[in-house]
Amino acid sequence: MPLDSPSSAVNELIAQVYLNYAALMRFALAEQQHLGGTLLYAGELDEQGGALSMAGNIAGAATLAATADQAASKQAMRDGTVDFVVTTLDEALRILKNQVRKREAVSVCVVAALEDVEREMLERGVLPDLLAAGDYAPASSIADFVALGARPIEVRPLADVQIIFTLEIPVGLTRETARIEEMLAESLAEGDFVNRRWLRLSPRYLGSELRRVRSLVCEAGVALELEVQLGQLIGERS
Repeated sequence: MPLDSPSSAVNELIAQVYLNYAALMRFALAEQQHLGGTLLYAGELDEQGGALSMAGNIAGAATLAATADQAASKQAMRDGTVDFVVTTLDEALRILKNQVRKREAVSVCVVAALEDVEREMLERGVLPDLLAAGDYAPASSIADFVALGARPIEVRPLADVQIIFTLEIPVGLTRETARIEEMLAESLAEGDFVNRRWLRLSPRYLGSELRRVRSLVCEAGVALELEVQLGQLIGERS
């Protein structure tokens, strides 16, 4: 029974979502360890906005995105990139306000032109707590949000000594998923709540095709040790 490695496309998606997640979690309080009660504006629901929406769910935020492409929005919901697709900001706010109040994660996409959604947000005084990273034109709506107190996230690369270790659990080992997750968690520092939350929740929000994929950030030496341990487990079940 071989140790399955995810495809390069899957690894790229995981890396993109994780780096956005790590950027978001820098705003999490140590005593809370998530972004429950925080409103995140992900902007356009393109590749980057989709990755940020998934990262927002994993971090515990209430996330708003927008796109005028109705087909893309429906596909995003089928893929699990967003939880809800609505046609007006009013509908989105009803969902988001409820989840912010309960400090629970949710992601909502409004099917409308981005500039129209942002203009209505400003007119109605809807101010996100956090925004997507980027260089914003001085006259843009995003610049107005920042001037009013919204904080852009900063996506940073991993430290030189770090890698993202990924594993696709073989079909024959799905009954050992809890044991594998425990093995991965034991490799993490006790206070590493960012990685522990990622390990626990990312399979839920990365889409149905990645349900068997587990990942975490670690040093290369730790990754080699995990490969040995997982290889031994596979040997026991072969």
